[in-house]
Amino acid sequence: MNAPVTRQTADQASSKTARLYRMVMPGHICPYGLKSKDLLERKGYRVEDHHLTTRDQTDAFKARHDVKTTPQTFIGDDRIGGYDDLRRFFGKSVTSDKDTSYWPVLMIFGMGLAMACAAALVAFGTLLTAHTLRWFVAFTMCLLALQKLKDVESFSTMFLNYDLLARRFVPYAKIYPWAEGLAGVLMIAGIMTWLSAPLALFIGTIGAASVVQAVYIDRRELKCACVGGNSNVPLGFVSLTENVAMMGMGLWMGANWMGVRAVLA
Repeated sequence: MNAPVTRQTADQASSKTARLYRMVMPGHICPYGLKSKDLLERKGYRVEDHHLTTRDQTDAFKARHDVKTTPQTFIGDDRIGGYDDLRRFFGKSVTSDKDTSYWPVLMIFGMGLAMACAAALVAFGTLLTAHTLRWFVAFTMCLLALQKLKDVESFSTMFLNYDLLARRFVPYAKIYPWAEGLAGVLMIAGIMTWLSAPLALFIGTIGAASVVQAVYIDRRELKCACVGGNSNVPLGFVSLTENVAMMGMGLWMGANWMGVRAVLA
């Protein structure tokens, strides 16, 4: 096994030149090889780009250097390793698919807000209106529902870990994303408030109660199914916020609708 390589020792030996060995085959160009080349060039390295164009070449390279994967980067006489090793070499963080993160759901909230502001700007000539808030919640609900509907089976399996109603009535786990999407679409259109408001209030209330029970009472560490069944989003405050927003929007729209009906009556 090679000794640990530091940037200083490698730079001294290489004079900013790196050798990269990566798969470039007729039916496959390794994406991590392209990422490694780009990273090296952005760091000011001149890259000697060696293509492994056949499976036999690739297997022979792996055997010769006793490595299991390609690409492989060499700086001077030192082997840095694959793409993740190269990122570590340059002091960059390396994330894993198994790492928990709020990033996916935060990006959905951010996109929902951007869409709501864009719609308000087109419709009313300003970003901030009462409609902006309604559209923000509604667009976000639709985006979250879309993530769940990509694989309803996986979502329902994860959802059953903590949702109070789904654990008593299992089909609700597969109904939920359709209900969330329907309520969101109706809210965007501003129609059938008699259905969208109580629907959002119902699923939001059950969802909030489920998160509180699982996280703050039972102290369980679970993954949230809010962005689908294969997510690594922790069940917690962000999940609770999503449900509270649906509850609040359901109450607000329902109250407005009842007020309008009272005036018309």
